[in-house]
Amino acid sequence: MPPLSILALLDIAFLTISAFAASGSGQTATTTAQQPMRAVGNVNSVPTQESTVMRTNANLVLVDVVVTDKDKAVLGLDRQRFHIFEDGHEQVITSFDERSPSEARGSRPQPPMFQGALPPHTYSNVPGYPEASAVNVLLLDGLNTPMANQMDVHRQMLLYLGKIEPGTPLAIFTLASRLRMVAGFTRDAAELTKVLKSPKFGPQQSVILDPQTDVDLDKSISDIVAMGANSDAVGAMQQFQADMTAFQTDQRIRMTLDAMQELARYLSAIPGRKNLIWFSGSFPLALDPDDSLQGPFEAMRNYSNELRETSELLSAARVAVYPVDARGLLTPLPFDASKNTASSNLVTGTVNAGRRGNRQSITANKPNLGKDDAAFTKQLMQEQASMEQIAQETGGKEFINTNGLKEAVASAVANGSSYYTIGYVPVAKMLDGNFHKLKVRVDGGTYKLAYRSGYYADPPDGPIAPSPGTTSLITTATLRGAPPATQILFQARLLPATDPLLQGARLPDSPLGEMAATLKQPTHRVIIDLKVDPNGLALETTAAGVRSTKAEFVLVAYDADGKRINYLDRGFQLNLSTDQYARSLENGIPVRMALDLPSGPISLRIAVHDLTAGRPGSLEIPLK
Repeated sequence: MPPLSILALLDIAFLTISAFAASGSGQTATTTAQQPMRAVGNVNSVPTQESTVMRTNANLVLVDVVVTDKDKAVLGLDRQRFHIFEDGHEQVITSFDERSPSEARGSRPQPPMFQGALPPHTYSNVPGYPEASAVNVLLLDGLNTPMANQMDVHRQMLLYLGKIEPGTPLAIFTLASRLRMVAGFTRDAAELTKVLKSPKFGPQQSVILDPQTDVDLDKSISDIVAMGANSDAVGAMQQFQADMTAFQTDQRIRMTLDAMQELARYLSAIPGRKNLIWFSGSFPLALDPDDSLQGPFEAMRNYSNELRETSELLSAARVAVYPVDARGLLTPLPFDASKNTASSNLVTGTVNAGRRGNRQSITANKPNLGKDDAAFTKQLMQEQASMEQIAQETGGKEFINTNGLKEAVASAVANGSSYYTIGYVPVAKMLDGNFHKLKVRVDGGTYKLAYRSGYYADPPDGPIAPSPGTTSLITTATLRGAPPATQILFQARLLPATDPLLQGARLPDSPLGEMAATLKQPTHRVIIDLKVDPNGLALETTAAGVRSTKAEFVLVAYDADGKRINYLDRGFQLNLSTDQYARSLENGIPVRMALDLPSGPISLRIAVHDLTAGRPGSLEIPLK
């Protein structure tokens, strides 16, 4: 580890900082993917609004409730008509608020570091967003959606933007190999249309869904049957195909849930309700045993732990998910013109039916349309049940078996922009880590209610245990082009080491950065002064009143081609006395870092990671 002097505090710093090994986090940074993407730049020119972010470990539980009657929002209901129950026990409502599309949220004072315009050469990861009762995120999922369906979604979204209700706040993200922010929040439909028409963000073949491989395997099984292969050989081929399909599904689900978590971390700093309209194809959350295979249980998968982690983050960020089946109205398999009849109906068993994502039953030398239809229906029900589950758990609504995709978006936006926020302090006050089920009732009508199904009562500032095999938080936070993470807010001022403002500052003479020795000459030194908002950190208070936590600070520099050229990763113990903590609430926690860079355009990724609670904050800044 390079000397501690590489990371020094501001001249006004008051922290006690002790270095410690960051559990291999430096190694983690070396594995960041090299993906081209536009720079994020300065994203904060808008003061933050009053935050009502629900944290499941806080005393106050906030629940957004959408009330509809015949699919139309019901407004004007008073507080006395609402009843909320936790685990079957009615709770006392302590806060109540109604939101409608015409009502903007009021602002609340922020620490001085986040007020007003940013100083010169200063950037922030506080996201910009329009004032509205709710903001909307459009997620175009190319990872789980066949190309033909992506093209239809793309076409209908352009039609929707041409007729969108003026002033609708919307942001657009895509998911392919990873999550990308196509357009930040804006009310300008023309700007969104221009972005969607760009070939850079058009439909693209999924990196995992591979229809041709499915067709080739179908044909191979048919060929060995025609050659008179015994049942063991055929069964082995079918098991291989099932294992491959399970592996692909496993990869898709983990990548998708990672993207959902990344979105939640980006949206966490935006107050109020967020409506995530997610266009996706097949997305099962479990793979059941298949008794037609040699190993019925070998391809089984269950994603309960990953789903819990994702649900917690979405709930904390107040994100309601509106899944839309991008495949539209599906035709039962036996009547689907795309069915490969040449390779079907040859032998008893199951084969993968290509891009449709269902499983197709075939019988020796004769059609078995009844089994085909049953298998198709079962798979379709599982996929749509997953969409329904995600919608119910987050307080959204699923749209399935419909070709009106643009109408689905309009309905989701209208549905999620009119809602009531109920707050209560749980009577039990048990932070037991268990799931607590919620139920809401409204007197005096037969209304349909949508709200999240419950919450996990985790201990204060306790970390969410990462699922095995998932990407580390710091790796995701330092990916070039990824959306900023906003669970920890900070400002960053960037200056060259030769700037007059740094005259007299003590800076190290040795090369800075793990790859400094390999940099192309000439190089220059950049000084990064951070001010970190302590409200995002899990600070533990000792008997002496000292607040402390372990934190990781990371810099990763990319060249114009997306290649990592230098990085710095340091872990520290932060200790704040009572007076220091009070000052940090006003001005932030000051930390100084420095990095050597070559000439040319650079994208600098800055990340702060609370190792105690598992929360990141990140930002990307373009340098010339």
